[in-house]
Amino acid sequence: MTGSATVRPILLLGTITVYNRFALLTILLACLVSSAGAQAPQTRGSGPTMVLAIVVDQMRYDYLTRYGSEFHGGLKRLLDEGAVFSNANYEAAPTVTAVGHSTILSGATPSVSGIAGNTWYDRGEGKSVQSITDDNVQALGGGSGGASPQRLLVSTIGDELKIAGKGGKVYGVSLKDRSAILPAGRMADGAFWFNAETGNFVSSTWYFTALPAWADRFNAERRADRFAGVQWLDTQLPTETGATLYRELDATPFADQLVLDFALTVLQEEQLGEDAKTDVLAVSFSAMDYVGHASGPDTPAMHDMVLTIDDKVGQLLDAAERQAGRGNVVVVFTADHGVSPVPEENVEKQLPGGRYSAQAERTAVENALSATFGEGKYVEANGEMGLYLSADPVPGKAIPRAELERIAADALRQLPHVARIYTRTQLTTTPQSGDRLDQRVRNGFHAGRSGDVLVVHEPYWLTGGPGGTTHGSPYSYDTHVPLIFFGPATLVKAGQYHGEAAIHDIAPTLANILNIAAPSGSLGRVLAEILP
Repeated sequence: MTGSATVRPILLLGTITVYNRFALLTILLACLVSSAGAQAPQTRGSGPTMVLAIVVDQMRYDYLTRYGSEFHGGLKRLLDEGAVFSNANYEAAPTVTAVGHSTILSGATPSVSGIAGNTWYDRGEGKSVQSITDDNVQALGGGSGGASPQRLLVSTIGDELKIAGKGGKVYGVSLKDRSAILPAGRMADGAFWFNAETGNFVSSTWYFTALPAWADRFNAERRADRFAGVQWLDTQLPTETGATLYRELDATPFADQLVLDFALTVLQEEQLGEDAKTDVLAVSFSAMDYVGHASGPDTPAMHDMVLTIDDKVGQLLDAAERQAGRGNVVVVFTADHGVSPVPEENVEKQLPGGRYSAQAERTAVENALSATFGEGKYVEANGEMGLYLSADPVPGKAIPRAELERIAADALRQLPHVARIYTRTQLTTTPQSGDRLDQRVRNGFHAGRSGDVLVVHEPYWLTGGPGGTTHGSPYSYDTHVPLIFFGPATLVKAGQYHGEAAIHDIAPTLANILNIAAPSGSLGRVLAEILP
């Protein structure tokens, strides 16, 4: 009976006309295709047609656990359907915006990428520079001063897609210039950021000779002006349009709304995800950082800010899937750093914390060096983690660099709440060893751009006046951030992952998913546990 049953369709085909046989085969093939389509993503090529990188500036990991029960939008979907890492950290310090954004899609820590901070002292130029400063390009759309990725020394995922011939368009969008520019990379088709003097989204001649017509149309709509006089919680925005309004938008969810609106416009106008090549859209929401600096991580304002991010991520994800086709989008969601609690609030809770004076530390170093070697100008500049010493502090007196560093380090060690000191000589000559904090400092040290004496203070000790808070340390409250991959089951295995992961693992993992070379400075591992 079994053999007879298997040959019946063949016998039937033998008895019907050629036309009917063709029709039956067509129906059978259609059924097979339909069945396969229900199981697999809509594919337009050999891989996803869009990579959507979403970054939330200053979003701590624990915001997901504190407020997750209230999520109903994109964060809920990413947590429910994505590959969620509960123990992902930055393995480099300083933990600041430029360092984080340069790491995410390059896989490179500052030791390789050259992005040693938001700013650093450039010895060749004899001045402090920003991570995206470029005097050889001009601003487009308003404002002054050129910005580009020319100080980024490595490639990104977008760059490698283009090099492989698999990449389509690559764009970055953010409130901040460095947050738009650095993830997109050197070969990006465009990066756009908000200019608080004009209320426009602007760019530079690194990317265009003039802004695209659609960007001009967007700016002509004066979308920032609609928030004049609007209230958010206890914040009342100015009723007059202009630079004062645009600057005060930063610490409200309305700034993120502008970024979302512009990102959705890029998505539509540039038709991202609509052909077989893989496009990249990196979107960074910055308002949380401004709110956190002003009042810390434990306020009703931060709570509300997280919930607004849930909504905006949902809108962005829905739009990307509508355009590229569900199953054709790979998402990575993360943050550029965390933040410390407000020290004064810690003290009230009988926790450690307080304020130190960066000027007092500089003065202590100057005094110690002058007492040892004679009067001179010993400190050239302050950096985000320490001091830059002068190349020739006492003209005509050849003082060994290692001795200058040693005396400076000894002076700093005498000050309260200094936990660790690292010198240039130590970091460039001593074999790598030590605990995780030591490794994070080493990973954040770039020989050509970092300072000569680096300082790590005790946990929760910050510079600045009372009130507010900041980030930058190698401690977990600054390094521990969300990391979620999201995509079709053929590319990303959803679930909870509690092992260690690093943010510089994102780029090599994406490179594996996209079947391209890892970016040139990539130091991370492929997160193979999420690959089917």
